[in-house]
Parts: sequence; structure tokens; C-alpha cells
Amino acid sequence: MSSQVTLKIDSISVSVKQGTSLLDAARSINIKIPTLCHHEDLCVAGNCRVCMVEQKGSDRLLPACAIPASDGMEIHTNSMKVRNARKQILELLVSEHRAECTTCYKSGNCELQELSHEYILGENAFINLIPFKEYTIDYYSPSIIKDDSKCIRCQRCVRTCDQLQNIGALTVSKKGSEMKISTFFEKPIYQVVCTNCGQCVNRCPTGALTEKNYVEEVWSAINDEKKYVVVQTAPAVRIALGEALGIDPGEIVTGKMVTALRRLGFNSVLDTDFTADLTIIEEGHELLQRLKKVLKDKDKNVRLPMTTSCSPGWIKFIEHIFPDFLPNLSSAKSPQQMFGALAKTFFANKIGVDPASMVSVSVMPCTAKKFEANRPEMYSSGYQDVDYVLTTRELALMIKQAGIDFKSLADDNYDSIMGESSGAAVIFGATGGVMEAALRTVYEVVTGREVPFEGLNITPVRGMEGVREATLKIDKALPEWDFLEGVEVKTCVAHGLANAKRVMESVRDGSSNYHFIEIMACPGGCLGGGGQPIPTSPEIRNARSSAIYREDTLKTIRKSHENPEVVKVYKEFLGEPLGHESHRLLHTHYTPRERY
Repeated sequence: MSSQVTLKIDSISVSVKQGTSLLDAARSINIKIPTLCHHEDLCVAGNCRVCMVEQKGSDRLLPACAIPASDGMEIHTNSMKVRNARKQILELLVSEHRAECTTCYKSGNCELQELSHEYILGENAFINLIPFKEYTIDYYSPSIIKDDSKCIRCQRCVRTCDQLQNIGALTVSKKGSEMKISTFFEKPIYQVVCTNCGQCVNRCPTGALTEKNYVEEVWSAINDEKKYVVVQTAPAVRIALGEALGIDPGEIVTGKMVTALRRLGFNSVLDTDFTADLTIIEEGHELLQRLKKVLKDKDKNVRLPMTTSCSPGWIKFIEHIFPDFLPNLSSAKSPQQMFGALAKTFFANKIGVDPASMVSVSVMPCTAKKFEANRPEMYSSGYQDVDYVLTTRELALMIKQAGIDFKSLADDNYDSIMGESSGAAVIFGATGGVMEAALRTVYEVVTGREVPFEGLNITPVRGMEGVREATLKIDKALPEWDFLEGVEVKTCVAHGLANAKRVMESVRDGSSNYHFIEIMACPGGCLGGGGQPIPTSPEIRNARSSAIYREDTLKTIRKSHENPEVVKVYKEFLGEPLGHESHRLLHTHYTPRERY
């Protein structure tokens, strides 16, 4: 049987691999078929019916996303029958949609709005049903707003939560005209098993799911003369911000971003990458301490494998789903929270600012960071360590509001004291990046030599496979670490919580024997975070990943322990890794949460 099929789409002949959908076959020859329920990251659903096409000789219209191409087909994507069907489907959707486009947060980036502009010309043929429908708006979560009045029931969010994250916080309830996207017993999102990852937000085609917006609060702080506003930016923001401001995916815009933040009025523009380096020092020494206690001291109370702790979506996931593995979690805070604690202690003292008047803002690729900043554990500075978290999208909005022509900006550098970073910190933004950064430092601490990979690039932990494994053998160790000589350190990297679940279940049943596991809640790691520019796709995430690794190679310093500002903060303030002051400010603990 031939592996290729040939058909005609709008009179253009095309050959595609057998099993290719009509939607993808059309895309291969640059014919756009609209859709609202289809997404490249998700399984086929065929819910919205906007992608209907006409097949010659058939009375029925076909859903292009769900029908495979076959030999001899003649498909019309723009016949009058197709256009009328699409128009009516869209009119029906709009009739049940609270169309307040001028005040909607998603205006200008709403797929329903875009298709309505294309197909609904003039008056809608159907009555507006919104005044007659009951709906709720859930504002309670610090991360996500769920507005049922804007939901078109495409179920992208349900499939995202189930397939990518294996959580099922969102589901379909009721039937027919009463059907809605709901939660367990219709509880607010913050009361159910939701990790706040925001992947549902990234795939929602309307304004039914959005991040909780803190733009006005940040503007108020900036314009308050009594406040000193510090901003930090995560590694994944610098390679995605441009997408929301007219620049192609994969462009590094670090310098322009710093300039824009100064133009917005922030008093100090600093880098989360600084505390990413700090995280590696603390987390790396914690790993070595655990290995020593287990392998040398035979301490059965110390848990291996150790898992990373910088993804807040993963933290909430393990609290709910694997609470028995909380002792395996590194006690190191995330770079965001380490930064917040140091900003209102070390940094405030350095610049002579009262921490009570300091407002700490972070720009993150992640909606779960908003939840993390509001955790009761995150007040170790004596104040809320991070006051407001903006997503990459929110920062882009502020830049637009300020009338800044982002593309024309000159490059600038971060402020000093907490603005220097290494290439190891930059790669935190990609899945496998934390593992690679940690191995660069840990191997050198143990052996006195650089990791045995060309150009420090530990390629086995890189890539977009859901789960990746790598083994690093310690051939010869320094005297202090001689118990590790000959040990093969086994590591694992997973991204997406469905993959995290697989890995942790393998640890539980004893089928794996890792020493160190990195888990990121989002596909691709932070670069695919729930707060990144929309749309997201495998192609876009790969472009962002390439930019992150390119930024790493451009750095003068590429190992966390060689960052001079990190060395300085230990010398002047923290003392030593895992010391008293480090534990007070940079480490924490988490507690089990009920499933329901």
C-alpha cells in the first residue's frame, strides 16, 4: 500500500502522507481552513465544525480536522455552501458569547473575534442569548480567571488539562444547551486540583480563560513616589517577549527588554538569572549533601532521587498527587522567590532603601508564579517577597500602553548587584536546562574538572522528548568526594505533568533508580509557560529553545559558580551554601494537599 495519497484541494494537486488530515493537507499548500477547537498539541476533537469543507460528489460537509485525506478526493474549502455553513456556525457561537470585545483582555488576540470579522458581515441572524443565560465568572484564583460567558465549549482547555497535564481540573458537565466547562462540584479553580500552569489559558481561543492581570497595580506602584519598584525578568521572557510586539519567534530581545523596562519607570531593572545561578549553587550542594549521606553515611532517612523545585506548577502537582514524595523535593526556592527574598534584604540594604517601601515585581513566562508569590511560605524577608507577578503578555501590554516602539529600542544592560548571570542560568528557560546547569557545577565541584561534553553542552538532557535520561560517570573525584568515584549519576528530565506522573510512578514502583530528576510543568519548560505569547505550537517552542541555547553560548560566563556577583553575595551576606542565612532566605518546605 502506498504511503502517499494524492488529492486536489481548491483545484491544486497535493500529495501527502497517508493519514494526514484534510486540514493539514490544505496547510501544506498554504490554504487556511479556519478552526476553533483544533490545536497542534492536542488530539482531534471535531467539536466546533468551523473547519467544514465540501467534497465533490458528497452532500455532506466534512470536518477537515477529523477526516484523513484519501486518493482522488476533490475538496473545496471556499464554496458558497462552505462559506454559508461557517457563517451560520460562527453566528450561533457569537449569539451565546458575551461579546464585549472593546473591554475584553483578549481583544486583538481572540480567534473567535478574528473569524467573526472575516465571516460575519452586518447583523447577526440569531438573537443574543446572553441576557437569558446564567453564567459565572471565577475571579478567586491569584493566577487564572474563568469567565463562562465567553466560553464557546470547544473543549481545548479540557483536553489540555487531561492530555498534556493529566490533571482533569476542567471537565464537561451537563448536555445540550446547558453544556458547560466546569470544575469538580463547580468549585472555584483555586479550590480544586489545579496547578495554575496556565496551559489551558494558552490554548483558549477566546477570553473565557485568562491570567489574573496585575498591570494596573504595577502602574500604581511605579507612579507612587514613595515606592521603590524593583523588577526581575525570567530567562524565558527574553526569547518570547518580541513575539507579542511584532518580532518573529526565536529572537533574543534581552537588551531591548531592559531598555523598555527603564522607560516604563522601574527604579531597578534586575535579572532572575542571577538567582537562577544562586539556585544551582544551593540545589547542587543539596544534591551532593544527600548523595554523601546516602552513599557514604548510609543514612536511610535521606531521600533519593532528589527532584528540582523551581517549577511552581510541579510543586502544587506533587503536593496534591504525590505528597509522599515531598521529602524528595529540593528545599531550594525557585529563582523568583530567592530573588524576592534577597531584594528586600541584601539589595535593599545595599542601595539604602527601606524594604517596607520596596515593591518587588517579577516578569515570568508562567501563571503559576502568581500563585507561588502568594504562598504563605514566601515571606522570609519579613514582607511578601514578591509583590506582583506579570506574565510576558502583561509586560508586552504595558509596553504598548506606554507607546514604546519596541523594535526601534537600543540595547541596554541590567543594573549591577543582582543583574549579572551565566549561560547556565539562561538555559533554565528550556526543559533540561536546570539539569544541565546543575551538572556543569556539581561535576566540577566533585572532580575539579569541567563536564566532559564539548563546549559544556550536555546534549543528552536537551530536546523536546517528554522524558529524557542521562548518565554521568564520576571517573575520578577530589579527596573530599572520593566516595563518588566510579559512581554513575543517573538523571532524568521530564516536561509536562503527564510525563512527570509517569516518571514519579516509575520511582514509586522501583522500575527506575535515578539520583536527580528535573521536572517542568509546561511543555518545553518555561519557554512554553502559560504566560508566554499566544499562540503556542511545537514549532514556536523549538524556535524559543534554539534562542535560549544561542544566548547561553554568547555568555562570557557559562557556569553558575563562576558568576562574580553570586560569589560576592555569599562573601558579603549569605556566608556559605546551605548555611544558616541561606536556609532562612533561600529554602522552604511544602505540605501535602488533599486531592478532593
